Amino acid sequence: MLSLPGSKSLHVLSAALLVALAAPIACAQAQSGAASHDALANAPFAGDFPTKESADLLRDELFFQRAVQVYLWALPAVNIYAMKEGSEKVYGAGYNVLPVWKERLNAKTKVTTPNSDCLYAMGYVNLAKDGPIVVEVPPKNQGIFDDFYQRPLTGPTLNDHTFMGDFGFAGPDGGKGGKYLLVPWDYKGDTPAGYFVFRSRTNNVLVFYRGFFTDPKDLGPANKLIAGTRIYPLNKPTGAAAMKFPDGSKTPAFMLFPHDGTYFDMLKRFVDEETVDPADMDWRGMMAAIGIAKGQPFQPTPHQRELLDKAAKTAFAMSKVEIWDELLNQPGGRYYPDRQWENVFAGQNPEFQSSGTFTNLVQRDAYFTSAYATSPGMVVDMVEKGAKYPSAWRDAEGNYLRGDHTYQLHLPPNVPAANFWSVTVYDPINASGLENGQPLPSLNSMDKPVQNADGSFDLYFGPKAPAGKEHNWVRTLPNKGYFIIFRLYSPKQAFFDKTWKPDDVKKISD
Repeated sequence: MLSLPGSKSLHVLSAALLVALAAPIACAQAQSGAASHDALANAPFAGDFPTKESADLLRDELFFQRAVQVYLWALPAVNIYAMKEGSEKVYGAGYNVLPVWKERLNAKTKVTTPNSDCLYAMGYVNLAKDGPIVVEVPPKNQGIFDDFYQRPLTGPTLNDHTFMGDFGFAGPDGGKGGKYLLVPWDYKGDTPAGYFVFRSRTNNVLVFYRGFFTDPKDLGPANKLIAGTRIYPLNKPTGAAAMKFPDGSKTPAFMLFPHDGTYFDMLKRFVDEETVDPADMDWRGMMAAIGIAKGQPFQPTPHQRELLDKAAKTAFAMSKVEIWDELLNQPGGRYYPDRQWENVFAGQNPEFQSSGTFTNLVQRDAYFTSAYATSPGMVVDMVEKGAKYPSAWRDAEGNYLRGDHTYQLHLPPNVPAANFWSVTVYDPINASGLENGQPLPSLNSMDKPVQNADGSFDLYFGPKAPAGKEHNWVRTLPNKGYFIIFRLYSPKQAFFDKTWKPDDVKKISD
């Protein structure tokens, strides 16, 4: 890097040099890639059989390609398993442990795309270990039960509607609270009357709360509601372990999945702990081909370790291309044809199967490399229920957002969110909240940002606040990219029919 602290001219020179070098570098990479493909396609055979050199080359390539695809396929599983391991390392394990970010989730806790503008509580239960689990949900909450491939649990069918994963406002209790029974997918035991039964295809289940407040300075009522939760085995209603609610705001945790070869070690731990779903047999065969099989030792050779590490780094980089570039090319990938806001849930299907004939792997990879948890409440269009998540990686000119620059986001009057709206900035690589030095990497409507005379808002993102705009500003970091998620909780009809649209993020100064 040619730039030095305080040396703007060298920074500009460095940027110009990078631009000048970009084209020949890209050309050289393309030529190198083509040569690599040619070598594979033209690997020599002698007497109708591969030479030793050809066999070695093709064997390594096959191992590498399988590892890349296993990494991408396993993203939802390893993402959530990393959350479980990271949480249990800091807060402890057990059905009775429900960590709560009691002062909101700040950027010191590392997890993909959290919302800093409601209270989070996240626990993990194991149905194989503890049997069917009861979750007593207090009123006025919104949450999700996901299995460990991050598929919503299948719930009851009421009034011809099958609930999937959601509890609370978007679930069968409608925000009134209730008793939920979590059981394995093939459970045939008794189910007590009055319980909402949800079935899981994995042993482990994520119990994920969002607690809402109306005053950021008074989080007591929201915390009190979450603290009314009770989680216990169905067969131990009186002898269960006492609930624990560790404070994640005071003690942060690292809950991100690996971007290198240790990913496959984590995947092995997941495989050993989980049930075998017959639908996964082909992919379990892919894992077995790189040495990962349930109940068997994972012992790659040093050479295989090297390939696994390179495969993981390659796959992670590919997943970022999918979220930054390829998602825009998917049907419905843009919220608006004339704007840069991306729809990470194009298709309104929490399993990315809106086609009815296949799983959209671009959408699936793009989501789980940068986020966790899915349910209809997050995905399906529900007027004044659930939430929507327009996301921006680019400014109005189509350039990636850079922390060196100052940007403006104009929100027209009457933002269509019945509950609240917020903007949050994230690290584009690990997708965790941007650790920008502010208490929280976000701004929401409850913070009472300054409105314009017509009721609209102008929000600012940059390393320094424009003069007089401090209350409407989120700090970014020089020499660091970021992205923005604009959340609307309980979105109104104007959002869905697009009579209301946010402006693009516009650069206003370098």
